[in-house]
Amino acid sequence: MKKLLLLTFIFSLLIANAQTPITATIGYQGYDETQAYFGEAEYQILLDNVDGVLDKPIILVEGFDPSDQRGFAGMYNLLNFNGQNLGDTLRDEGFDFVLLNFPTYTRASDGQTVNGGADYIQRNAMVLTELINQINNQKVGSEELVIVGPSMGGLIARYALRYMEQNAMNHETRLYVSWDTPHYGANTPIGMQYFLNYIAESQDLQDLKDVINNTFNSPAGKEMLIDHFAAHLQSGSTFEQDPNILLPTGATNFRNAFQSELDAMGFPQNTRNVAIANGAANGTGTGTPGMEIINHTFDLGNSLTADVTLHFTPVANQSIVVTDIAVLYLGFIPVSSYNANSLSPVATDGVDAAPGGKLNLQTFGNATSGNALLDEFVNNLSQSEYCFLPTISALAINEANWYAIPDSNNSPFDAWSVPNVNEEHVTLNQQNVDFTLAEIRNATGNSNDAVLTNRYKIKENPIQNKLTILLDNTLQYQQITLNIISVTGQKVFSKKYASATNTIDIPLNLEKGVYFLNISDTFGQFSSKLVVR
Repeated sequence: MKKLLLLTFIFSLLIANAQTPITATIGYQGYDETQAYFGEAEYQILLDNVDGVLDKPIILVEGFDPSDQRGFAGMYNLLNFNGQNLGDTLRDEGFDFVLLNFPTYTRASDGQTVNGGADYIQRNAMVLTELINQINNQKVGSEELVIVGPSMGGLIARYALRYMEQNAMNHETRLYVSWDTPHYGANTPIGMQYFLNYIAESQDLQDLKDVINNTFNSPAGKEMLIDHFAAHLQSGSTFEQDPNILLPTGATNFRNAFQSELDAMGFPQNTRNVAIANGAANGTGTGTPGMEIINHTFDLGNSLTADVTLHFTPVANQSIVVTDIAVLYLGFIPVSSYNANSLSPVATDGVDAAPGGKLNLQTFGNATSGNALLDEFVNNLSQSEYCFLPTISALAINEANWYAIPDSNNSPFDAWSVPNVNEEHVTLNQQNVDFTLAEIRNATGNSNDAVLTNRYKIKENPIQNKLTILLDNTLQYQQITLNIISVTGQKVFSKKYASATNTIDIPLNLEKGVYFLNISDTFGQFSSKLVVR
């Protein structure tokens, strides 16, 4: 026994903090490739602070990172909040973290440089599949995995878990946490895409072309972007817009193909699936549709300047010029001009200003620091924030209106945490940290004292003729709205409370079955399934 404990201790020391390369054993052939390739990545194990044994693994899957700027330290720092770190909290409770990073690498089979953090989502999912198998073989005991996917990492995790289920591979995973993940696509303002591409192509700026190719034109970028500039180009032109393609259109042969594949696969069936969204649940937008985001004159060198005006996409069923550029010699002699229009669908205002996890265009500029034109661009913005991850996309709700109030009956998730304000994309706060801790700590997901969030606990679930919700007496509760909805979408109970303390007791007379419990208050919105026996 002593010898076994010593071996376990030595093994733990060897794997702790090591950066280990990993290669998929299942290849993937992309939409524009002639053969399948095996994805490559690296992982790091951060053991817990209790026994230092890999026995309660949580896998954190990296999101979009085309230049591998984030690395392991940056990944772990995503877990920072209010001067604390969610990973540290969980490691103090005996959980271990496995960080999966997708670096830039040279593929041995053809010598191609691959930006792993922007490669095909499916290929990276095959790497995660291999990591799941390896961690399940390495771990001590029978504890099932928890997999957390921030942003694109949530798509990689979703695809890998479902792929394993469909191919009779046991992933031994109990909980999948989707963290502001683009289940129905992500957004970068199309006006900005047009502008950057036009300047890069018309002025033959190779460094800017490289930025575009590594981001918008990367496989992952073309799979996720709801609207992609390349889909609007005239045949034979590298920058002129086709006037007949004005509605939001994803990258040809990428966006629709990926979404169709994802929809057909669905979600993992043998896990509890929960979501964090960073976009508002109450329909509050980010800016206003059609608003001006920049009006500035750029120095292109050689006595050339460019007068540039960009706008957000417009209100529903309207078309406006989102990109307007005039290139001048000596500041007044016309050399060339460029403009591109955008038409919003009948069903929704433009996605740029929709409720959602926000990105700051200055952040984009910082990620491509060293490019003088981009630095000048971000320093002269009148509106730097935009909707990157629409709320309903993060909740996997297939809804044509980006501004729709999310309805849990239309989401595949078992529970979610959504704020009432738009936050930075992939941001932790006390609300979603409490939610995540409750989900990870609750091993079964449906036992007595099931935790909806640290603000609300269901005393018993399943219930019979009474629902009791336990409150934290150290917190304030105001303007509470409680709804119970049947699986057919019928609201079977609704009540508002100006305030509450200790408990909320609700007598119920419901037929046996599954229902959705929605609670909202001044702090945010919470949702969970409720079983009546």
